[in-house]
Amino acid sequence: MKPLILFTHSYFLRFDPKQWKQQQPYPPLGTLYAGSLMREAGYDVALFDTMFAESPEEIQAAITKHTPRYVVIYDDGFNYLTKMCLTNMREAAFKMAAFAKKAGCNVIACSSDATDHYEKYMDHGVDFVVMGEGELTLRELIEALEKKEVNLDVIRGLAFRSGGKTTNTGKKEVLRDLDSLPVPAWDLVDMNEYRKRWKKNHGYFSLNISTTRGCPFHCNWCAKPIYGNRYNVHSPQHVVNELKMLSFNYGAEHFWMTDDIFGLKPGWINEFAHLIEKEKLNFRFKIQSRVDLLLQEDAIASLARAGCETVWVGAESGSQKILDAMEKGTKVEQIYEATGLLKKHRIKPAFFLQFGYPGETKADIQKTIDLVMDLMPDDIGISVSYPLPGTSFYEKVKNELTEKTNWTDSDELALMFRNTFPSPFYKELQRLLHKRYRAKQGLNELKKMFLDPSKISSRQLKRIAGIPFHFMGTWMHQNRLTKFENQP
Repeated sequence: MKPLILFTHSYFLRFDPKQWKQQQPYPPLGTLYAGSLMREAGYDVALFDTMFAESPEEIQAAITKHTPRYVVIYDDGFNYLTKMCLTNMREAAFKMAAFAKKAGCNVIACSSDATDHYEKYMDHGVDFVVMGEGELTLRELIEALEKKEVNLDVIRGLAFRSGGKTTNTGKKEVLRDLDSLPVPAWDLVDMNEYRKRWKKNHGYFSLNISTTRGCPFHCNWCAKPIYGNRYNVHSPQHVVNELKMLSFNYGAEHFWMTDDIFGLKPGWINEFAHLIEKEKLNFRFKIQSRVDLLLQEDAIASLARAGCETVWVGAESGSQKILDAMEKGTKVEQIYEATGLLKKHRIKPAFFLQFGYPGETKADIQKTIDLVMDLMPDDIGISVSYPLPGTSFYEKVKNELTEKTNWTDSDELALMFRNTFPSPFYKELQRLLHKRYRAKQGLNELKKMFLDPSKISSRQLKRIAGIPFHFMGTWMHQNRLTKFENQP
């Protein structure tokens, strides 16, 4: 075997209070892809999985145990939480890099944040930053280092320092044939710990899988530092084979399809559903999509055939003015139509919503609230506009950004530029809409219980029990919102 590579990543679940409370951990899929490719190339690999770790200091024990020549901080680019570049995780990456450097290791980083801020990472002990999609660049880099080659400028997708000067070789072309990649190195993670937490908190075990890379759409607030605007896809048969393996080997009953856009390629979802029916597979899954794509051909019917349980869509706003400003490319009417069709096929619609986009008024906000209360999706995720480097939205507001350009954790919801209302207003708005939504959700379940008590579930009973709590929260957050609304 060639010298050992110790992989890690910078997402610590306990450093993100909202996610720690939810206890829906997924293995670092992007990290496992890189580990698998390096193992296929003949390298001995190990993983320090930070998901359940208490502190970055724990990597020291892993370094002592494995004595690696290379420590690779390779974040999971399929997880939207890592794309947010939370400062808690950045600081953890810096600490791990420092520990690795002190131990005499070559330190390599690959992440959205490192791609955007490679100078900062090199200031904290990182020798090389792999820019963008990282597997092939990482393999090329380590092979060159093992051969003691000195001319690393020829390797596309790198940033490094030599003689006190920083070199950026530009991004490598993204991988097109995704089926050529080896299956992620699932054996590197403690799957029992993931399964235990899912079973204890949710009653089932969910794993993550990627069927595509990239997104060809151009929402002007969406950063794509890893996979870019290209859209490449695994074959349906490849995906089904991996789903079968994960179900059989690890007992997964549910899957999160991590793709930005699931099943964009014409005919892909229909073929996927056909293979699942042919194999007589039985599992549930959730995806992310766009309302305009869901309305094409028989997309929703095929998703239902395949066993899709939930579709998260980027509804973003109930105001067409704001959707157009975002260059979203969708219509409010399409949100209504797609939601109705999903419910008709017994698929749960869920909405990503975004408040605080430049130019949003109180009337625009009310349209988004009305959208949610009219359609009552199965779930909602509310954020505020978050400027990330590489987007035209960032360029529009960057002069208003101060030293703070990233959230500390995923629930901070700080508005980092000037807008119609002050930053605390938007956090109260998020809380208010959640309470109003949950209260109505509980009332709807109460009506169902009176119509047919025999079909009520524990989940529905929990929603009903929360009605008084959510009504009280609505009153409290409305009062706070009014106070912030009237602030200059």
